[in-house]
Amino acid sequence: MSSSPPHPDFPVGATNPTGPETTLQAPWRLEYLEALSASEKRTGGPPPTGSGSFLRDYWLQPQSDEVNHVIVRSPHGMVLLNAFPYANGHLLIALGEGKPRLLDYDATDRQRLWRLADLGTDLVERTLECQGVNVGLNQGRAAGAGVPGHLHVHVVPRWGGDSNFISVVGRVRVIPSSLSAMAVRLRATWQKIEPAWREEIER
Repeated sequence: MSSSPPHPDFPVGATNPTGPETTLQAPWRLEYLEALSASEKRTGGPPPTGSGSFLRDYWLQPQSDEVNHVIVRSPHGMVLLNAFPYANGHLLIALGEGKPRLLDYDATDRQRLWRLADLGTDLVERTLECQGVNVGLNQGRAAGAGVPGHLHVHVVPRWGGDSNFISVVGRVRVIPSSLSAMAVRLRATWQKIEPAWREEIER
């Protein structure tokens, strides 16, 4: 990580409104970016594939659960790791059928969604021994929904001081564990608690 050079019109230490103040070195992203560029050169743009909701696509691809970091799958929905987490173990909870608003689901499906959220909370508490948990959803683009057509619940484990000095000074959040390693830990916990939860989430 390196600092960007100071802007000539602003004194050292002042906020530079014309560009980022911090550069993150992430060389592993190059392969993804080059593949995307090659694909777009061939097709003239991003391919019109998929449903428009990665959650729906994951739901329809149970054979790819390990690759997609799906931890739990029920007859109605799933618990999976967020690929762009706010904290280690950040989970997404979604029903298989995507709808944009909570009240677009009937009462039974809302109960199923929140039962999976309960399970997600149990998973992160047991696996990570976190000191707190944020649970919530963003309904609609204006509320910050990244997939506005497919409502989902966020379960984010928290610790005292988890917004450390680099978050405050550099406005960068550090995620020390890889998704794959976290998935292994969460699946191990799921194997232990599945008997107590399976009947509950299959209703």
